[in-house]
Amino acid sequence: MKTRTAGRLAWTLAGLFVVLGGFGLWATVTALGWGEAVDDLFYLPVFLAFALTGALVASRQPENRVGWLFLVVGFMASVAFSSDAYVRYSIRVTPLPLMQWLAWLSAWMWVLFFVPLVVFLPLLFPDGRLPSRRWLWLAIPAGALAVIIATLFALDPGPITGYKAEIPNPVGVAAFEGLGRAVDQLFLIPVVLSLASLASLVLRFRRSAPDVRQQIKWFLFGVTMLAAWFVASVVAERFGGLPLRLDQALGALAFISLPIGAAIGILRYRLFDIDVVVNRAVLYAILAAVFTAVYVGVVVGLGALVGTRGNALLTAVATALIAVGFHPVRERARHLANRLVYGKRATPYELLSEFSQRVGETYSAEDVLPRIARLIGEGTGAARSTVWLRLGNELHSAASWPDAGEPLVVALEGDALPDVPSGRAFPVRHQGELLGALSVLPRAGEELTPTQESLLSDLAGQAGLVLRNVRLIEELRASRKRLVAAQDEERRRLERNIHDGAQQQLVALAVKLRLVETTAARDPEKAATMAGQVKAELQAALEDLRDLARGIYPPLLADKGLPAALEAQARKSALPVEVHPDGVGRYPPEAEAAVYFCVLEALQNAAKYAEASRIDVRLEAADGELRFKVADDGRGFDPATTPLGSGLRNMADRLEALGGSLQIGSAVGGGTTVGGRIPVRPVAAR
Repeated sequence: MKTRTAGRLAWTLAGLFVVLGGFGLWATVTALGWGEAVDDLFYLPVFLAFALTGALVASRQPENRVGWLFLVVGFMASVAFSSDAYVRYSIRVTPLPLMQWLAWLSAWMWVLFFVPLVVFLPLLFPDGRLPSRRWLWLAIPAGALAVIIATLFALDPGPITGYKAEIPNPVGVAAFEGLGRAVDQLFLIPVVLSLASLASLVLRFRRSAPDVRQQIKWFLFGVTMLAAWFVASVVAERFGGLPLRLDQALGALAFISLPIGAAIGILRYRLFDIDVVVNRAVLYAILAAVFTAVYVGVVVGLGALVGTRGNALLTAVATALIAVGFHPVRERARHLANRLVYGKRATPYELLSEFSQRVGETYSAEDVLPRIARLIGEGTGAARSTVWLRLGNELHSAASWPDAGEPLVVALEGDALPDVPSGRAFPVRHQGELLGALSVLPRAGEELTPTQESLLSDLAGQAGLVLRNVRLIEELRASRKRLVAAQDEERRRLERNIHDGAQQQLVALAVKLRLVETTAARDPEKAATMAGQVKAELQAALEDLRDLARGIYPPLLADKGLPAALEAQARKSALPVEVHPDGVGRYPPEAEAAVYFCVLEALQNAAKYAEASRIDVRLEAADGELRFKVADDGRGFDPATTPLGSGLRNMADRLEALGGSLQIGSAVGGGTTVGGRIPVRPVAAR
C-alpha cells in the first residue's frame, strides 16, 4: 500500500473512532449525568490515544504492523465503548432499536483488543515483524485463544451483565451454559503468553543495534508505567485502596503512556533521551513515595495513637516536615535515580561538568590525558577508553584507562580519522585540524547508545583546545631537547675542528719554532728558511681560525647583509649555485642569521644527498615577512614516507623560535624545494 493511500485510510478510521467516542461520551453523560458518568469516561482518552497513535504510525510507516494493530485495538475499544453507551442511553432515557444486539456486542468485543494488546504488541514492536519464525508458536495460539474466549462470551446463554436491567443474550446457545464461568480460568493463559511475549522483547533488545534498543526502551517505559500502576493498585488495596478517582486517573495515564511511548519509539526516538525521561520519572516517584509516607505516618499513624486522626495541627506538622526535608530528600532521590538509570556510570551532565573541571586544572601531558581517559571510561562504563594524540602523520595512544601497556601507533592518511584498534573513535579537531581522537571500547555484549555517542562527540569537541595545548607542550619540549642536542653537537663540532685543525697546526708550529731556535746558532741561513715556512703555516692556521669564526657568525653577514653573505658562500659551493636577492635589505640580526644558516643547511643537504646539477636560492621580502627558497633539480623524495632528518628539524626549530615556519616540497625524481618565512620589520642599514 502506498504511503498516501495508507495515510488516508488510517486517518479516516481514526476519525471514525473519534466520532464513535464522541457519541459514546454524549450518550453516557446524557444517560448517567456527569457525576455517575465519570467512572466510565476516564478511559475514553485511552481508547482515542490508541486510535490516534495507530493512525500516526500507519500513515508514516504503512509496512509497520504495529500502527495497524493500534488501529485495531482503537476500533475494538471504541465500538465496545459506544455500544455500551448506546445500551445505557436506551435503558435510562428512551428505548432504542438494536439495544439487545449492541449489549451483546459490548459483552465480548473487549476480548479482541485485550489479547492483541498484551501478546501481539510486544512481539511485533518496533518494526512490525516477529523476531523470527520460531515465535509463531506464540502468535498463533494467542490469536486462537482470543477467538475462543470471545466465542464463549458471545454464546453464553446467560443474561448480559453490567447493566441495571436484565438483557438476554440474543444468540445464546444452551450447550454453552456454564462454560462462561471457565473464561475466568482461561484468562490466566493470556497472562502467561504476555510474559513470554515480553521475554521476546528482552531478547530482541539484547541482540539489536543501539538505535533499536533506544526504540525498545521507549516501549518498555510505557509497559513499566502500566505495571507500576497495577502493582500500586494491588498493594494499596490491601491497605484500604486508593481513592477511586485517583486510581482511575493514574490508570488512564498509565495506559496512555503505552501508545505514546510506542509512537516515540517508532517515529521520534532520536529526538528524545529516554534515560532522561526515566530518570525524572524515578525521581518524582521516589519523592511522592517518601512524602506520602511522611504524611500518612504523621496524620494517620500519629493521629490514631493520640486519638486525633485528621487533626489540622497534625496536617500542618506533616506539611512543615515535608517542606523542611524537601531539598535534602530531593538530592538523595536524584542520586538514587541516577544510579538506578545509569548504574555506576555518570549522567551526561555530570560527565561534561567533571570533564570541564578536570581539563581546567592542568595542561600537563603526564596528568591531564590519563585523567581524561579515566573520566571517560568510568563515566560511560566502557571496558577501555583511550586518548589519541596526533604527532606528525601518526596517531599515538597517549593515555588509556585501564592502562594498556605499550602505546599504540596508527598511521594517518591525510586528515581523515582511521580505524583504531581500541573501539569506536571520535575525532578531536580544533579550527578544522585533526589533533587526535577519543576512543571507547564497550563491555562485552554492549554497544554505544545514541546518547553516549552524542556525549562522546561533545567531549571530543571540548577536548580540542586541550589536545592542542598538550601537543604544543610536547612539541616545545621536543624542540628544546633538539636545540640542546644541536648546541651540544655544535660545541663538539667546534671542539673537533679546533682539535683537528688549528690546534694541530699550532702544535706543529711550536715544534718548528723550537727547531728554528736550535738551528739559528749553527746555520742561520737554514733557520731563516724554516722561519719563512713557519710564517706561511701560521698564516694558514690564522685563515682556518677565521673560517671557523665565520661559521659561528660570518662577519660579512653582519657587515653587508644576507645577499652578500649567501653569494660568498655560493662561490665556495661544489655545485653551481645562483642567488636571487630580489632587493632584500637589512633585517634584525637574529632573522638574518636564521635565514643564512637555514640556506646553508639546505645547500649542504643538496650537495650531500640530492645528486643535483644546480641549485637556485631566492630571497624575498613581502607582507611583513622575510622569505627564502632553495630549489634543486636532484632526485627528490616522498615527504609522506620519509621522516625529517636532524638538519631539517633544526631548521624548523630555528624558524619556529622566531615565529616563522618551514615548508618542504619534493617528489621522487622531481627535485626538492626547501622554503621558509619569518615575520620581520626592516631596519636601517648598518
